[in-house]
Amino acid sequence: MKKFTILIPIYNDWESLIKLLNNIGENIKNLKKVQFDCIVVNDCSTIINPKIKIPPQINSIKIMHMNKNKGHARCFASGIKYLSESSDFDYLILMDGDGEDRPEEIKLLVSKILLEPNKSVVAKRVKRSEGLLFQTLYKIHKYLTFLATGKIINFGNYSCLTMSDLKILSTRASLWSSYSGSFKYYIKNYNEVNSIRGMRYFGPSQMSLFKLLIHSFSIIAVFKYRLFFTSLILLASLHYLGISIKFNFLFFQTLTVLFNILVFIVSFRESGKDLEESKLDIASIENLTH
Repeated sequence: MKKFTILIPIYNDWESLIKLLNNIGENIKNLKKVQFDCIVVNDCSTIINPKIKIPPQINSIKIMHMNKNKGHARCFASGIKYLSESSDFDYLILMDGDGEDRPEEIKLLVSKILLEPNKSVVAKRVKRSEGLLFQTLYKIHKYLTFLATGKIINFGNYSCLTMSDLKILSTRASLWSSYSGSFKYYIKNYNEVNSIRGMRYFGPSQMSLFKLLIHSFSIIAVFKYRLFFTSLILLASLHYLGISIKFNFLFFQTLTVLFNILVFIVSFRESGKDLEESKLDIASIENLTH
């Protein structure tokens, strides 16, 4: 029997979590020879968590209460670091707790990884459910990251990690700032399944324009040295091209320099020390059983 642990960060959105757990239960009930446990990372919520009834299809639930609010990405990083020292499961599924990562697709992740057990699987976004404005901004984000990194990063947190890949990521400082960027940089061999971004169960989306910008720059920051050397080549090319055709490319050169500076500033969000010490931020762990 293969054992899967599902890692879910939560900040106050307990109503969504309860619905999500029930929907997960419904979608895994026909899967054979697999066992599911959940770890919920409570990001220092200001609302006390209600009593949670464990769906019969889920073996157990742990709630990891953090003593500081660190944000979504760092909750995933803390959970990955904590679980990297465990040996009582085979695969880790990462998913958001608000319904945007659809429980219906857990079966796709599980089926794919059981076919090739040594390859992690990411949920590739093929369709989103947000409004036109956000979808346009998200496309700009994808093009920006592609131009800056040379990589197509069309997935978020929703994924299923092998233990070997989990251990690799758990030692990388960039994980503290960006999961998808770190995954793309360090994990070379993986599979994909198609995924539709779902609608939030309750309330509006928490992704603002500012957060989307930070998200984009955090991904690019993982590739900062590659960006730096590419930019040097671009700056030199523009310089000699300008001399050749007698055109001043100073505006584009300035933009390139400023872009690199912004990326390097955002890269300060990465912290191997904070990642290593993240277990010290766990206030308590609440064990829920049937």
